[in-house]
Amino acid sequence: MEKTIFELIKKEKSIAEKDIRMITGIAPGDLKEIIITLENKGEIVRTRRGKLMLPEYADCYRGILEVKRAGFGFVLTPDGDIFVRKNDLHGALNGEEVMVRLLEGSRGDSREGEVIRIIAHGPYVVTGIVRHDDEGPYVLPDDRTVGKIFLVKNDPAAQDENIVIAEVLKRSERGIFGRVTEVLGQKGEQGVDILAIAKRFGLEQGFRKEVMEEVKHIPQEVSKKDLAGRHTLFDKKIITIDGETAKDLDDAISIEHLENGNRLLGVHIADVSHYVREGTALDKEALKRGTSVYLLDRVIPMLPKELSNGICSLNEAETRLALSCFMEFDQSGRVVHCDVEKTAIRSIHRMTYTAANAMIEGDSEVIAEYRDIYDELMEMHALAMQIRNIRHENGSVDFEMPEAEIVLDENGVPIRIGLRQRGEAEMLIEDFMVKANECVAEKFSQFPFLYRVHEKPSYEKVHALSEFLVNFGINIGDSLTGKDAQRILAQVSGTSAEAVINTVVLRSMQKARYATVNLGHFGLASEAYSHFTSPIRRYPDLQIHRIISEYLAGDLDKKRIGHYDAILTTVANSTSESEVKAVEAERKVDDIKKAQYMAKHIGEKFEGIVSGVAATAIFVELPNTVEGVVPLAEIRDDYYEVIERQHCIVGSRTGRKITLGDSVRISVIDADPETGRVEFALVTKDRPYVKYRGNRTEEKQKTSFEKKRKPQEKRSPKPFYKDAYKKSSGKKKRKGAVHK
Repeated sequence: MEKTIFELIKKEKSIAEKDIRMITGIAPGDLKEIIITLENKGEIVRTRRGKLMLPEYADCYRGILEVKRAGFGFVLTPDGDIFVRKNDLHGALNGEEVMVRLLEGSRGDSREGEVIRIIAHGPYVVTGIVRHDDEGPYVLPDDRTVGKIFLVKNDPAAQDENIVIAEVLKRSERGIFGRVTEVLGQKGEQGVDILAIAKRFGLEQGFRKEVMEEVKHIPQEVSKKDLAGRHTLFDKKIITIDGETAKDLDDAISIEHLENGNRLLGVHIADVSHYVREGTALDKEALKRGTSVYLLDRVIPMLPKELSNGICSLNEAETRLALSCFMEFDQSGRVVHCDVEKTAIRSIHRMTYTAANAMIEGDSEVIAEYRDIYDELMEMHALAMQIRNIRHENGSVDFEMPEAEIVLDENGVPIRIGLRQRGEAEMLIEDFMVKANECVAEKFSQFPFLYRVHEKPSYEKVHALSEFLVNFGINIGDSLTGKDAQRILAQVSGTSAEAVINTVVLRSMQKARYATVNLGHFGLASEAYSHFTSPIRRYPDLQIHRIISEYLAGDLDKKRIGHYDAILTTVANSTSESEVKAVEAERKVDDIKKAQYMAKHIGEKFEGIVSGVAATAIFVELPNTVEGVVPLAEIRDDYYEVIERQHCIVGSRTGRKITLGDSVRISVIDADPETGRVEFALVTKDRPYVKYRGNRTEEKQKTSFEKKRKPQEKRSPKPFYKDAYKKSSGKKKRKGAVHK
C-alpha cells in the first residue's frame, strides 16, 4: 500500500491528502500512518499549503548536515551545498541526514534553505564532559557544534568532569535534553580522551559474543588439510618488513633470478578469506567495521587479535596460508607476466624498516646480522627504484606531505611531536604493494571486482587552479594530467611559492574511493588499481581475495558472478564510508594530542606557514605539523578582506597581503585539549608586508553567508519539531521528525 501511495503522488506531482483518500478509499488513520512513514523516509514532502509532493518538485533536497562552530550549517547534497542559518536548523544536529527546503528567491551558487525534517536513522549520540550550572547538570559535547545537552537532575552519572556518552531524547525551543548511557571515566584519566573519540565515531575495540564464539573454533596452527591444493614455498627466502611495533603482518616479499635473466618478485599476502567465511558473524562484523583504525596508543582492529595478530599474521618461522602475486620483471623493470596462486609460506625474517634501511645504507653490523638475505634485499631495492621511476614517467603524482609522529609517555601524555621519516625500505614496500595491486586489478578485470579509484580532477577544480596559477606565470588550460601536475611541482620546487602551490594543487584533486567500475587511479597513473595487499585490516582486500580464491578453485560460475554483481556496490559504498570515518577519528586523536602538547607552550613564539584561508580566519602550520587558527578579527594591525580565488587576505588600510604558503611568526594564545583547537596570534610588529596590487573591488569576498541572505516574506508557519514529542506513560512516541 505504501508503494501505491508513493506512485500516486509521483504521478500527480502535487496532491492533497483528502484526494488520495477519495481515489484509494484508504481509511484516514491508515493513510495518515503511511504518509508519515513516507515523510520520515524523506521520500515525499508536504508543501506550505499542505499538498504532498516528491522533494524534487518542491525545491526540497536531501543531504547530510554539516554545522559550523558559528552555528550555521550546510546541507551537502549531490546537487551542491545549501546554506542554512542557525535559526533555520530547527533542532537538526551536525552529521544528521535532513530534508532542506530552499527559501524563496534562493537560486544559483548561493542557495539558502531551512531544515524541514530530520530523516531519522537512530538515536543521536555524543561524547562529552558533565558540567553544572544554575539550570542543573548538562553534557558539553566534544563536538562544539552541538549545544548543551541537559540531563535528568537525579542521573547518578551526572558528576562534574565525568567523560560520558549521552543520548539525545528530546529537542525543543527550551533546548536539547538527554541522558547518560555510559561513563567512560574522569577528565585527565589515562586513555579516556582517546576512548571518547573512538566511542564518538562508533568504534568498538571489543567484539560481540557471537563473533568470539566463531573465533574459538578457528585453529591457531595450519594443518595438513589446509595445505591441500596449495603451492608450498617453504624453500623460498621470504621476509616481512614492517614497523617495530606492528603485530598484524599481512604482507611478505621474495625475489629470485630466472633463467631468462628476468627477476621474479613474489608479494605474499595473508589468506584471510580462508578463515573469514562469507556470511558468518565474523564476516558481517568485519564489513561493518570496514577497516582497522590506528589511534596512536591503540588499534581498533577489523578482526579479533586471534586472527590479526595470530593465525593470519605472517610471523617469522611459522607456516601461514597466503595468496601470492608473482610478477616477472624484465631488465628495465617492466612487468612481462603476472600470476596469482594459493600458497603456504614461512617467513625467514621479521625485519623492521629500521634494519632494512640500515642495510640499504651500508651498515656493516646489520648486514652481518642478515647476511643470508642481503643480496636479495639489494636486488629488491634496485627493482623498487626502477618501478618508481617508471611510475613517475607515466605521470604518477607524489606529494611529499609531512606526517606527524606523536610520541606519548606511559600516561598517554604527548612528550614530542616531530615528522615521521620515510626511508628507502618504506618506499620499497610501497612500490611493491602498488605494483601487486595494479597487476591483480588488471588480471581480474573481466570479473565482478572492487577497484580503488581516483578520478581526474573536476573541470571546476581545474578551472579554479588554472586561475590561481596564472598569478605565478603557470598556464595549464582547463585540463590537468599527471604530467601537468609533475611539471607544476617541478617548476616551483625550491621557490618561495613551492608550499602554496603544492597545497593548492593537492586540494584540487578528487578523493580516492572504492567502486565496482574501473575508473583508473589518477594519482598513481594506473589504468586499473585495487586493494589486495592488506586483508587483515581492510575489508575490500578480503572481499577480492574471495573472488580470486573462487576463480582459482574453478568455482566462479555464473551464479557466483551474479552474487558478486549484486553485493559489491554495497560493499564499495560501505567501506568507503568506513574509511572516511577512520581517517576522521585518527585525525581527531592527533588534534587533541597536539592541543595537549601546545597547551604547555602558551605564550611562546614560533615560525609557521599559512596553510589555509577561510572566510573568517587563516590557518598556520608549524614545522612539527601542529596547525592553529588565527581569527581575522584578532589581527589588530588592519581590517582584512578575503580574496578567495587567490587564497589570501588583504589589509584594507595598508594593502598588506598574507597568502597561502607565506612564512609568518605566531604566538600561541590558546590550546583546548577537549576540542583539539589551537589558536595563534600573528606577531606583526616590525613585520614587512607585500602590497596587494590587484583589483580588490572585483575580488572582495563577503565573510559571511548572512550578508548574502535576502529578506524573506514567507516563512514556515512553525518549526516542525514543536509537536514532535508527546508524553504517554513517560515514554516518547514517534510523530514527525523523531529519533528511535
